[in-house]
Amino acid sequence: MNTITVSYAYKYRLDFAKNYVFTKCGKCFNLKTNTQIKKVYNSRCIGFNIKGKFYSLTKLRNHLEKIPKEKTPF
Repeated sequence: MNTITVSYAYKYRLDFAKNYVFTKCGKCFNLKTNTQIKKVYNSRCIGFNIKGKFYSLTKLRNHLEKIPKEKTPF
């Protein structure tokens, strides 16, 4: 049986929920549960359900921040 592994590089995270990260291609992931968050269409808006609340893409853009580089000892 062959397995396929897909890896994503995270680029942005939310300032009010640090465990929700976004990739360069626009996918959203929850790092606590290791699941991909699906885009939702709600009352003529496209967005994501984060912590049980709907946020449109225009509101989320204001809360995006780049993930800072971590210094490693090696």
